Amino acid sequence: MAIRQEMKTLARHEGDWEGVYTYINEDGTVTDRHHAHLTCAFPDEGEYPYMQTNRYRWDDGRQEEFRFPATYENGQIWFDTERMAGHAWDIDDKITVLTWTYKHDPTGYFYEMIHLSDDGNSRCRTWHFIQDGRCTRRVVINETRKQD
Repeated sequence: MAIRQEMKTLARHEGDWEGVYTYINEDGTVTDRHHAHLTCAFPDEGEYPYMQTNRYRWDDGRQEEFRFPATYENGQIWFDTERMAGHAWDIDDKITVLTWTYKHDPTGYFYEMIHLSDDGNSRCRTWHFIQDGRCTRRVVINETRKQD
């Protein structure tokens, strides 16, 4: 499959990941923190060569789940859901970068950098939300590969 050969770093993310998302506003205040379980998959059949499922859980019992099917073209995956649109590409053998736009607020966007460890069992991610040309919040995510 071309996606696995052309996006080798992304392919190394296949599987289940658990971690914590920490949202930080521009003055450094933590505004949200929640647990996450993500599944990164490369289905052998179907319309989408990449599928990501994000499950979020807060300490107060709230939960959310989102699915991100992606198409593949020219070394990049492309997302277009009811909620968001964006694309991702590999920078090198450790880093994948994404850019996203929330459809309810197309005036802002965010960049995400994902750094995968050499052994492939941990990753750190950062999001930078850009609004009116400046970074208005960041998200720091630390995850480990879920072992069966």
